[in-house]
Amino acid sequence: MGTTTKITFQDYEKLPERQGIIYELDEGELLMEPSPALRHNLIRQRIALQLMQFVRSNHLGVVVEKMDFRLASDTVRNPDMAFITGEHLKNIDPDHSPINGAPALAVEVISPSNLAQDTLKKVRQYMAAGCRAVWVVYPALRLVEIHDLDGIRAVTEPQSIHEKRLFPGLEFSISLTAIFDEDLQR
Repeated sequence: MGTTTKITFQDYEKLPERQGIIYELDEGELLMEPSPALRHNLIRQRIALQLMQFVRSNHLGVVVEKMDFRLASDTVRNPDMAFITGEHLKNIDPDHSPINGAPALAVEVISPSNLAQDTLKKVRQYMAAGCRAVWVVYPALRLVEIHDLDGIRAVTEPQSIHEKRLFPGLEFSISLTAIFDEDLQR
């Protein structure tokens, strides 16, 4: 059985920044994650770019990539991408990290090394902290699971995600084919 490192939030805040290492605090347990692979980054960027354009053009808040969110006193998560509402922005110090509270939307792109139990725990932590939706993106399956207060729904390629719940009176749509299309030369 492996050992785990338990630390306080105050100790977490003192950790030095290290190139290629992403820290998370999982109920007091320090996690260090390596930088994601190219495919992971491309998928995250495709979603972020489309969502950024939608959010900006409708003055809804901001979309950020790789931002720390303090979900509980001993839990800090770093989603691949997040949407923060304009209302939440009013209570945020833009020069401080982590942001207190959950984003309205957290997006996690699954890498081959991610374990199902860790992903589910992370989704539960986001939702318990007030996140309205979590998108779990599975590149190998070409599938997105959408977790929200209504439950879980799966969207598979060639379908598109149609999100109305996060944006009252508006609908954000994104094609899964556009998310998963390969740009890599072989």
